[in-house]
Amino acid sequence: MDLSIEPLIYIGIFIGVIMLVEGVYLMVFGKSISLNSRVNRRLDLINKGGNREDVLAKLRKELDQHTGSKTIPLYTLIASKAQKANIAFTPPQLLLVMLGLTIAAFVMLTMATGASLPIRALISVGMGVGGVYFWINSKAKKRIAMIEEQLPDAVELMVRSLRVGHPFVSAINTVSKEMADPLGSELGIIADEAAYGRDVADAIESMAERLDLQDLRFLAVAVGIQQKSGGNLAEILSGLARVIRSRFKLFRKVKAITAEAKWSGMFLSIFPLLALIGINVMQPDYYEDVMESAAFIPAAAVVAVMLGVNVIVMRMMVNIKV
Repeated sequence: MDLSIEPLIYIGIFIGVIMLVEGVYLMVFGKSISLNSRVNRRLDLINKGGNREDVLAKLRKELDQHTGSKTIPLYTLIASKAQKANIAFTPPQLLLVMLGLTIAAFVMLTMATGASLPIRALISVGMGVGGVYFWINSKAKKRIAMIEEQLPDAVELMVRSLRVGHPFVSAINTVSKEMADPLGSELGIIADEAAYGRDVADAIESMAERLDLQDLRFLAVAVGIQQKSGGNLAEILSGLARVIRSRFKLFRKVKAITAEAKWSGMFLSIFPLLALIGINVMQPDYYEDVMESAAFIPAAAVVAVMLGVNVIVMRMMVNIKV
C-alpha cells in the first residue's frame, strides 16, 4: 500500500504560514503588542520617551485605520476582525503580508509537493489569505475575551477611586495605569482624549461600538445619564460591576454546559474531512474507480453542501446569547 504524506505537508505549511505572520508582527512592533507584557503598550511607548500627545495620535490611528478601509477589495473580509483585534498593521501592509505569505506558501509547495502549477497557485492563495484571516480572527477572539474578563475589575477600581474623591476622568487614568493590556491601553486612550476635551461618555461609547461589547455600552449609558441628571456615580458603577460580573459568571456556566455539545458538533463537522485526508494518506488511489463516474462531482458537491449546512446548524444550536 502506497502512502502519501502530501496532506500532512499542506497542514504543516499552513501552520508555518500562521507562525510566520505572527513572527513578522512581533518583530515589527515589539513584544508589548502581544498582550503578554506586564506593562501595557501605551505606558511602554510613554516610558520609551514618547510624548503623551504623540502616543495618543499613534494609538488612535491604529484604532481607526481599519474602520475607514472596509471599501478596499478583499479587505472587507477581515476589516471588522482587524478592528476588534487592534492590528497595528495598516490595511495596505496587511494586503502585502497576504501577498508575501502567498508567495512563501507557493515556494514551499513547489519544493515539498508534486502538485500541478494551477493547484499550487490556488492552494497558496488560500493559505496566504486564509492564514491571515485565521490569525486575525484568533487575535480578535482572544482580545475581546480578555477585555470582557478585565472589565469588572476595572469598574470596581474606578468605584474605589471615586469613593476617595477623585473625578471620573482621573479614576479612568488611574485604572489605565494599573490594568494590563488590552483594557489598560484602551482606558488610557479614553483618559487622554478626555484630557484634550472629548466628552468621556462619547469616548466610552465609541470604544463600545468599535469592540461591539454590550457591557461597555452599559458603562457609557451609566456615565452619560450621570453627567446629565447627576447622582452617585460610584454607587451606579458598583451596581454595574456586579451586573457585569454576574453576566460573565453566567456566561461561563453556559459555556461549561454547552461545551460537550460544541465539541460534539465540531467533531461531527471535522471528522468527514479527517477521514478523507486519512484515506488519501493511507491509500491515495482509493477513489480512482469512482472518480471517472459522471455522478462523482455532483455527489461530492452535495456532500460539501450538507457538511456546510451541518456546521451552520451546529453553531446555531450551541450559540446561546447571555
